[in-house]
Amino acid sequence: MIPAETLTALVAGYNPESDSGLIAAAYEYGLRMHEGQFRSSGEPYFSHPVAVAMLLAEQRLDDATIITALLHDTIEDTGSTYSEIALRFGDEIAQLVDGVTKLTNLELSSGQNAQAENFRKLLMAMSKDVRVLLVKLADRLHNMRTIRHLKVEKQQRKARETMDIFAPLAGRMGMQWMRDELEDISFRILNPEARKSIIRRFVTLRRETGDVIPKITDDIRTVLAQAKVEAEVFGREKKPYSIWRKMEEKGESFSRLSDIYGFRIITTSAIDCYIALGAVHKRWAAVPGRFKDYISSPKSNGYRSIHTTVSGRDGKQVEVQIRTQQMHSVAETGVAAHWSYRDGERFENPFAVDPFRWLSTITERFENAEDSDDFLEHVKLEMFTDQVFCFTPKGEVVKLPKGATPIDFAYAIHTRIGDSCVGAKVDGQRVPLWTKLKNGQSVAIIRAEGQRPQPTWEDMVVTGRAKSAIRRSLRGEQRATQVRLGREIARVALERVGKKATDKALATAAKRMGFDEPDDVLARLGAAEVTGKELVAALYPELVRDAGKPDHRELSGPIVIGLGSGQEARPAPCCSPIPGERIVGIAVRGKGVMIHAIDCAELVNFEEQPDRWIDLRWAESHATADRGVQIEMVMANDTGVLGRICTLIGEQRANITNINFTDRKPDFYRMIVDIEVRDMEHLTHVLTAIDADSDIAEVRRYRSVSPTVQPTTSG
Repeated sequence: MIPAETLTALVAGYNPESDSGLIAAAYEYGLRMHEGQFRSSGEPYFSHPVAVAMLLAEQRLDDATIITALLHDTIEDTGSTYSEIALRFGDEIAQLVDGVTKLTNLELSSGQNAQAENFRKLLMAMSKDVRVLLVKLADRLHNMRTIRHLKVEKQQRKARETMDIFAPLAGRMGMQWMRDELEDISFRILNPEARKSIIRRFVTLRRETGDVIPKITDDIRTVLAQAKVEAEVFGREKKPYSIWRKMEEKGESFSRLSDIYGFRIITTSAIDCYIALGAVHKRWAAVPGRFKDYISSPKSNGYRSIHTTVSGRDGKQVEVQIRTQQMHSVAETGVAAHWSYRDGERFENPFAVDPFRWLSTITERFENAEDSDDFLEHVKLEMFTDQVFCFTPKGEVVKLPKGATPIDFAYAIHTRIGDSCVGAKVDGQRVPLWTKLKNGQSVAIIRAEGQRPQPTWEDMVVTGRAKSAIRRSLRGEQRATQVRLGREIARVALERVGKKATDKALATAAKRMGFDEPDDVLARLGAAEVTGKELVAALYPELVRDAGKPDHRELSGPIVIGLGSGQEARPAPCCSPIPGERIVGIAVRGKGVMIHAIDCAELVNFEEQPDRWIDLRWAESHATADRGVQIEMVMANDTGVLGRICTLIGEQRANITNINFTDRKPDFYRMIVDIEVRDMEHLTHVLTAIDADSDIAEVRRYRSVSPTVQPTTSG
């Protein structure tokens, strides 16, 4: 295991102001907390946090990040707590360690919806402090480097998670070297035969042509010397996974694949970058369509470089990247450059992007996605794709992923512009909306009022923002159509039973069927997810009862179950319980057993006499008998309303035995109606049917306030 002195010396080498004592204290604390824990390889567990800290130190990061790396598993895997870390090492480090712990607990390789939600949480954690993710990425890289000690199934799961989430995140943050290594290790696990085949082809190519990298490197240096450009030149073979991905995307064999070699020219100034570009293009033919200037139009993570592909020695196509040393620093460390040190001081790289501003831009875009599928698709599109830079007619730059169309361009400017797009001009020429945009093109969107997104657009766009907006609009239009159709279905269905599809009726139906608003019911009707019969049944269930079902009203068998031998029971007038609601019996001298609803207010008078309580329940055979209840309603004082409500109650197979007006006003009547119903379900049907009438302001079950039954000593 790497000793503490090695780590502190490495950090002090680039940051003499480093608090070596605090780093050493964190080392000792982590070593003690992880004592007795071992990795799958058999090594002491603490060797892993130390290796993670070394990785971050190699990136010249600050003390807080290094200490967080040493402690990043203490809260999760040991008896350490947030409070203890804050007390020993400060709030900043405690918050970072807590952030890494939360990221570790996210199961990113779970099902699609859970994965999207967890990734959303990951981005939110990142937005507080990007160093949390830097530690997590270094943690994942070291785990991948030592993954051979895990079971095959776990290796594959971790490799897939790395390929889907962590590798593209590293790339999105500008840490391309880390992305390349994470992808290569994952590729070796997920598709070992493909990786071996790429390596064998490289070996064969070297045997046939020799090692061309030193030769091309020398050629470039000669060209730059002639142009009087002082620069460093490096050459390399592309990584196996990068080659494999190009083969899959282009459907070409290895022998036909171009630019399997890459070269970098590191100059001292931006002017020299363009002089070097001119010298390279003068010496070798540029490949059309393979030029990108990220110096004049940087990526959102601060990346700046010129990319060009030329036909080099023996006609081989090679990619050349040209940048300054400062640009190269950002290209190597990405967002991490914000915290890096050089020559003992925080290195103020003018090209390093503010990580908090960068994160706020991507999280805002991700949060625009409406559901989990949209969100995950948006995330992956943002991270996996390269970018093209196009211009508005006013010269403003619009960044889009590769393969973007004018529709993507329109939505990138504003949703309203995208929705009303009817055409586009690229460099002054009218083009189809499915045209793929290229770097440097000027795009003008042609709009028309009243235009709406078309279903075919979804297949033309590649950005998550455009896809989400199109789907949202299409869903809105589809819903409007379904609501119109559903309203007609509701009208016809209710007219068949002599009712009207009023707003009040539809609102009541929505409540009964568990929907938020009437349009939800209508949309389901229009989509054939709910039938007209179901709508009628929700409002007037008695009207759709099976005509062949006998309507028994005779009482057979006992009323309730739970009475003792010879005991008789009758409903208490205070609450008038009916079958379907919970009941309890109270023994009363000279009156037998009074049946109360379990929520009856009178029961409070018997709380101190538990011996008089009898556990009762309604007999199922009693459900067909009629029981008297009272309902209270507030009804509009209009001609014919009372007659219509009485008819309505009769249609629900309930019998009216008395009507008592308790309040008469010029515009409304309040009255209590005595009716007979079978059970609670029947009463609910009656109340629902009445409530659906537009002339009813209020309807509820009514329980009278009767004189309190005086407690007695026996029953």
